[in-house]
Amino acid sequence: MGLLKDLYSEQFYNSLSAAVSAVLPSFGRAEFKRQIYTPDFESKELKERMKHTTRVLHGFLPAGYPEAVKAILNIVRQLQKTGIGEDGLAYMFIPDYIETYGLDDFDTSINALETITQFVSCEFAVRPFLLKYGQQMIDQMQAWSLHPNYKVRRFASEGSRPRLPWAMAIPALKKDPAPILPLLENLKNDPSEWVRRSVANNINDIAKDHPAIVINLATRWKGFSKETDAIIKHGCRTLLKQGHTEILSHYGLKSESIHLSAFEVLTPKVKIGDSLEFSFTVVNDNPESHTVRLEYGIYYKKANGQLNRKVFKISEKSYEPYAKVNILRKQSFRLITTRVFYTGGHQLSIIINGEEKEVKDFEVVA
Repeated sequence: MGLLKDLYSEQFYNSLSAAVSAVLPSFGRAEFKRQIYTPDFESKELKERMKHTTRVLHGFLPAGYPEAVKAILNIVRQLQKTGIGEDGLAYMFIPDYIETYGLDDFDTSINALETITQFVSCEFAVRPFLLKYGQQMIDQMQAWSLHPNYKVRRFASEGSRPRLPWAMAIPALKKDPAPILPLLENLKNDPSEWVRRSVANNINDIAKDHPAIVINLATRWKGFSKETDAIIKHGCRTLLKQGHTEILSHYGLKSESIHLSAFEVLTPKVKIGDSLEFSFTVVNDNPESHTVRLEYGIYYKKANGQLNRKVFKISEKSYEPYAKVNILRKQSFRLITTRVFYTGGHQLSIIINGEEKEVKDFEVVA
């Protein structure tokens, strides 16, 4: 598998040049390519190549921003007509163009984002507009939440997430998410699963700072539809992992008379690259069926020697009266780019219906 930055390839620039030429007949393909392939092009990473493409194309577009945007929208239509690039990551430079050059022209930029997001998602590009225009931008996103196109509706939810990963922070929405709640209300039963998943992620963001708001939403939305129930469940995943009492109660996840036994760490020493193996038994000592949510926590050792717990879900299902279930599980310690493993003492816990039942030690070795 190639590097992500190699999305900006010879083939990509040929396709883009063909679309630009169809819109701007005076476009100089050879000069465009010369300016793209600078001596340091190979060393540029994905985001740098995206920004570089934005800046180079800017020099070939009409001088005034509204005229340049008209050309960009025609280039997008040309790409759509030829079936090139739909939802392609490389075309993220198009919303980046609006973010870079259009922040002072609200109307032109907003109309452009509405069209462009139907070709390539614009949730990162809208963040500076949220910061600059505040409620005016939120009002626009609320209008987008009623748009006939599902990609625009999803853009309204995803772009307004208080904690959108890898995106510019919106401190005002982290402090008070109330302005975006009407937008989420509009989308709580959206026909598109892609939109509903975004709504759930937005709710999960809110839960990290304002659990009471999310518990109130869960109560109000309960039973509206099975799709809405699924949104809330997915949106409450952080609260569930934290063992938040009110949300556990909301889902009837009581841990009394659900017992843990025979908990064993089968690999007390784990080599980096191998797996931690463990087993345990769960017993429902209730005379009626009971919903049981099983999770385990890994207390990873950090660079400073402290332990930090990450929770992993095993299952959530109904256990028959007096049911006894044996569980065998593995957790990989294979090296990945998003986690560094440190040698030394770690811990493993078993969590039943939000309650941490037992903790055991194990060691990670080189």
